Amino acid sequence: MAPLDPAPVDNKALQSNRPIVISGPSGAGKSTILKRLFDEYPDKFGFSISHTTRNPRGTEKDGVEYYFVTKEQFLNLVDKKGFIEHAQFGSNHYGTSIQAVNDIAEKGRICVLDIEMEGVKQVANHPTFPRPRFLFLSPPSAEVLEKRLRSRATDKEEDIQKRLNQAKVEMEFANSGNAPHDKIVVNDDLDKAYREVKEFIVGNDA
Repeated sequence: MAPLDPAPVDNKALQSNRPIVISGPSGAGKSTILKRLFDEYPDKFGFSISHTTRNPRGTEKDGVEYYFVTKEQFLNLVDKKGFIEHAQFGSNHYGTSIQAVNDIAEKGRICVLDIEMEGVKQVANHPTFPRPRFLFLSPPSAEVLEKRLRSRATDKEEDIQKRLNQAKVEMEFANSGNAPHDKIVVNDDLDKAYREVKEFIVGNDA
């Protein structure tokens, strides 16, 4: 069942297991690298479960892929400052609750947040949540990203253009000097990029 009341920030657990915020354009390789990292360190990490107001799809289950809540419940938690970041896409709301991140840290695991640029800004500027570590995964160039997106052969032209425009904004932000990122990894070679991400996240245990 979805946490519907704001949780106090568990500073001790979050400092011992400092969350990682990973961001980057669609097609940069985040999912591939994170899957590899989770496979190599099966007991070290956890994904927080987000709240959403959209309906479940296919075999999705409440409390597994998402916490499925009503718009009223979601906005109530926003008012109570129960989210570290939240956004609206189309008519649906999505958000990461403080409780969801606390739950991972209290299990002795590092919470990994794979979120969009606006969410990154919200987390970085949150008044009470301890500062996570921020990593940006970048494609080598917009041209390479376009090739990757087209090679999927799953997106319509309109969607590809939207993703490319958004990628340009995200890459400009990451390199602007105003971004909170502690490290930028350019994924021009998957094995090399994975080693850099692993070294940043796992450190001396890598």
